[in-house]
Amino acid sequence: MKRRELLGAIAGATAATALTACGSGEQNEQAAAAMQPQQTYQWKMVTTWPKNFPGLGTGANNIAKLITEMSGGRIDVKVYGAGELVGAFEVFDAVSAGNAQLGHAGAYYWKGKIPAAPFFSSVPFGLTAQEMNAWLYYGGGMELWEEAYKPFGLIPNPGGNSGTQMGGWFNKEINSLEDLKGLKMRIPGFGGEVFKRAGGVPVTLPGGEIFPSLKSGALDATEWVGPYNDLAFGLYKAAKYYYTPGWHEPGTTMECMINEKAFNELPADLQSIVRNAIKAANADMLAEYTARNQQALQTLIEKHNVQLRHFPEEVLKELKSISEKVVEESAAADKLSAKVWASQKAFRDQVSRWTAVSEGAFLQARAL
Repeated sequence: MKRRELLGAIAGATAATALTACGSGEQNEQAAAAMQPQQTYQWKMVTTWPKNFPGLGTGANNIAKLITEMSGGRIDVKVYGAGELVGAFEVFDAVSAGNAQLGHAGAYYWKGKIPAAPFFSSVPFGLTAQEMNAWLYYGGGMELWEEAYKPFGLIPNPGGNSGTQMGGWFNKEINSLEDLKGLKMRIPGFGGEVFKRAGGVPVTLPGGEIFPSLKSGALDATEWVGPYNDLAFGLYKAAKYYYTPGWHEPGTTMECMINEKAFNELPADLQSIVRNAIKAANADMLAEYTARNQQALQTLIEKHNVQLRHFPEEVLKELKSISEKVVEESAAADKLSAKVWASQKAFRDQVSRWTAVSEGAFLQARAL
């Protein structure tokens, strides 16, 4: 090799070495930063459900598991069932105060604090589960829900859906609206107000108190969720007749509320993990209920001799008429409720037409 070529090769190699060294320095800095210990967060989730209760309690567990796994353990979530850390109906206050970072519940339990809250759970003869998710995610519902919870330092999220529920358990047959009069029934939210106007006596109880109250005669009837949960509670041991459909809760959204201060303390990547873990669990719960309910209903009928009944058409028509008045009056009594109902009602009127020509028409065809 000539002297000039040799010097050129040495110069080129020196420059390349310098550039490589520079690149290695940047990479080393990035690697060093990645090796720094990351802050971890210990979070508590309180729920209105009995510990590990199928569907609802396990749905809360699923959110905690997803957040913990997706964050690589940087957020470790421990779940507390109703009564373990706070009472079932103390969940809202506990998360608002920061005593827990997450709460899993049903928004209709907070009607006394936020009159608009039941609209984010279920409205009688209202939206189905799929329609409810559509309104929340793509129809402006989430923005309104966040507005409602903002004064309490809470960030709401859909945390699961039971799908269309059952009409409830009764100790006598319901042949007319007259048969509802005087009945003491566990039924919360708008459904409870409708039942009251129909002549019944609505009672709000947490899930864990339903069976003993029905068994002792303190209740004459109860709604809870559907076959999957009702079988787990053993409600067939305390009532004879099982009615459908769940006119009062056609697609009940569960909520997972986050303490806003705790959420804002998280880095952006963990905030995204929390939000998306809850969203994934929201879809998973509905899938589980869809899969489990028929299996449980078959067990109730074939093994436990439960008598499945349909509410008479005339009873449903009257309940629908009362429901419309209750919801309209509730909306008119509160400014935020009026805004929320206007949004949901407009969405229902629009989306119901598509549901009718798509799923509704298909289900009719499948039944031929």
